[in-house]
Amino acid sequence: MHPLTAMLHRELKIRTTNAIYVFWDVFFPLGYLLVFGVGMNEALGGPPSSGPLRQGFGGQDPVSYNDFFLAGVLGMASLGVAANSSWGFFMDRDNGIFYEMLTYPMSRAQYLAGKVLFNVGLALLQAALTLALAIFWLGVDVSWSGMPLTLFAIAAGTAGWFAFYAIFSLRIRRNDAYNTVTSIFYFVFLFASSIFYPLEPLPTWFRVAAFANPITWQVDVLRYATIGVGNAQTIAVEGAAFAVFGMVSFWLAVTSLKQQE
Repeated sequence: MHPLTAMLHRELKIRTTNAIYVFWDVFFPLGYLLVFGVGMNEALGGPPSSGPLRQGFGGQDPVSYNDFFLAGVLGMASLGVAANSSWGFFMDRDNGIFYEMLTYPMSRAQYLAGKVLFNVGLALLQAALTLALAIFWLGVDVSWSGMPLTLFAIAAGTAGWFAFYAIFSLRIRRNDAYNTVTSIFYFVFLFASSIFYPLEPLPTWFRVAAFANPITWQVDVLRYATIGVGNAQTIAVEGAAFAVFGMVSFWLAVTSLKQQE
C-alpha cells in the first residue's frame, strides 16, 4: 500500500470510529449557519442599507446576513477541521503512536501530506453540505461561476491551517500548554476577523487587526467567490498573502516533524 493511501485509510478509520469527531468536523458548522445566521438575519429584518454590495450587480444589490455569513461558516469549518485534526496529531505524539509511525516505510513529508490530504477531503465534504443547506433551505444566491474558486479556497485554506496548527502539535510538549495556545489562537482568529461582521463600520484598530488575520484573507476570498462581495484587486492580494502563509506554515511543520526523535 502506498504511504499516502495508508495515511488516508488510517485517518478515515479514526473518524468513522469516533462520532464526536464527525459531529465537530461536519455538523457543528451547520449549526452556526442555522442558529446564528438565521437569528441575525431575522433580527436585522432584511438586508441592511449600509451592508456590503454584490459587485456583479452594479453595486446596487445589498446582501442578507445569511448570504454574508455563508463564507464565514465555510472559513470557520476549514479552520475547525484543521484544529481538530491537529489535536489528534498531538495525542498521537503524546501516547507514543506517532513515534512508532516514524519507523514505518514512509518519509516524514508523506506522513504530513497524508494528513493534509485527508483534511482537505473532509473540509470539501463539509463545504458541500454547507452550500447545499445554504442554497436549498436558506435561499442564498450563490455564484456558480465562482464555485471553482470557492472549492480551491477551501482546500488551500484547510491545508494551510492544518500545517499551522501542526507546528504547535509537534513543538509543544504539555497537554495544558497546547490547549491554551491553540484555544487562544482559535478565539482570536474567529472574532478578530470578517467572519461574523463586515469590517467597514468598525473602529480602525479592529480593522487593522482583522486585516492582519489570515482567516480574514481566506473568508474574503470565499465571500467574493460565493456571493460576489469584494474588490477583485484586494481579493487577489489577500489570496496571495494566504498562499504565503500556507507555504511558510507547511515548511515550518515539515521542519518541526524532521526534528522529532
